[in-house]
Amino acid sequence: MSYARISLVILAGLMWWPLVGAAQSAPRDSRKLYAEFCAACHGPALGGGSGPSLLGEAWKYGGDEAALAASIREGRVPGGMPAFAPGLSEMEIRGLVVYIREQAGRAASLKTPPPRPGPEAAASRLHAYRIETVATGLAEPWSVAFLPDGRLLVTEKRGSLRVVSGGRPGEPVAGVPKVDTGGQAGLFDVVPHPDYARNGWIYLAFAEPDKNAEGRAVSMTTVVRGRLKDNAWTDQQVIFRAPVGTFRPAGGVHFGGRLAFDRAGYLFFSIGDRGNQVNAQSLALPNGKIHRVHDDGRVPADNPFVGTPGASPTLWSYGHRNPQGLRFDPVTGELWEHEHGPRGGDELNLIKRGVNYGWPVATYGMNYNGTPITDVTGRPDFEPPVAYWIPSIAPCGMAFYTGDRFPKWKNHLFIASLAAQELRRLELKDGKVVDQEVVFKGLGRLRDVADGPDGCLHLLFPDRIARLVPAE
Repeated sequence: MSYARISLVILAGLMWWPLVGAAQSAPRDSRKLYAEFCAACHGPALGGGSGPSLLGEAWKYGGDEAALAASIREGRVPGGMPAFAPGLSEMEIRGLVVYIREQAGRAASLKTPPPRPGPEAAASRLHAYRIETVATGLAEPWSVAFLPDGRLLVTEKRGSLRVVSGGRPGEPVAGVPKVDTGGQAGLFDVVPHPDYARNGWIYLAFAEPDKNAEGRAVSMTTVVRGRLKDNAWTDQQVIFRAPVGTFRPAGGVHFGGRLAFDRAGYLFFSIGDRGNQVNAQSLALPNGKIHRVHDDGRVPADNPFVGTPGASPTLWSYGHRNPQGLRFDPVTGELWEHEHGPRGGDELNLIKRGVNYGWPVATYGMNYNGTPITDVTGRPDFEPPVAYWIPSIAPCGMAFYTGDRFPKWKNHLFIASLAAQELRRLELKDGKVVDQEVVFKGLGRLRDVADGPDGCLHLLFPDRIARLVPAE
């Protein structure tokens, strides 16, 4: 199929998809549906009654999502459970599955809480470690990066870039771009050029404020590069700026804002759907996409949608919600991304050239108000997530560990999370997650995790930088 044909198909889908939802009756709240149809047998807190508990690990008919949906839809008549399909739509059945999985996940987390370490040593499955403070005096730090001379670069959501040296953050760097800080907007990722020692370039992603044609305040994720000189931002160049007509109302949600260089020196960056879900499926808009450019912002001639009528030429993949993790595997060179789902359905994705990841037509989550978004979790033309989380963990930064101080963690992927306040370790093999562990939990919202040149993992808490060091 030609790219022009693909564009027409996507346009037709965008016109059709909302109309289907409008034509159907509004799906009902999943919690209320559980109380009405399920609580009498399985208990108001899912702990069991005349029917079995839905919080345990033993499932007579299977506890995966397909088996749960089948049990609700078709019933388990020999066991005394009726079929609910006549009274529930497929979307409502999907919402109940998400609700049950969400409550079961929370119960399991409370039953076996991960370690909550202090200054003393704590043990993960593979290594013992301590958490050591590196620098304090920060306000909502968003991203951390390392310069060759040992200094750290830290962005703060409110718009400051700081250089940390000797455990102390310096004064805000003068001359950084003006930033929209409302809602989830702010100053996002900071990444030095792979050849920083020679050229001095530093890259920033941020929510750029502007005015639209009607004079209303709008903003969108923008990428620039510049250099540091005497604690001032100089030589700024715009790497990517969307047309103002695509900007969304200022503040708001889902900016993305992560940056990553591949081995060939191409820059990849993420932009979220900005709260308008269907835009993630439009090739004409930057929203809900992973983008790829040369280090100076030029569009590579081999980008997948170069030459596609109406498509944004920087697009690399699409159908994303709010990608806030973006890193290359140091061994395979593969690009990994994670993104916030709605309520449930946070995803870990292996990013491939020109591929559609399905949002919002397909998702494993539901609306924050408990109503389902769709009953579709996948389609043949969508790339499925490698892993997803219910309940949501709100994944943010991530890093592959490449040091030698924790040898059993070598090349494992670490993910920071906001809502769950967790640091997770994932072992990947052949594009799959073969092991997953919560290293610690409950010390505060974790915005970023970074692989430091000292062989330690560095972490961004709401007011400080810390690191994991080996415990004797």
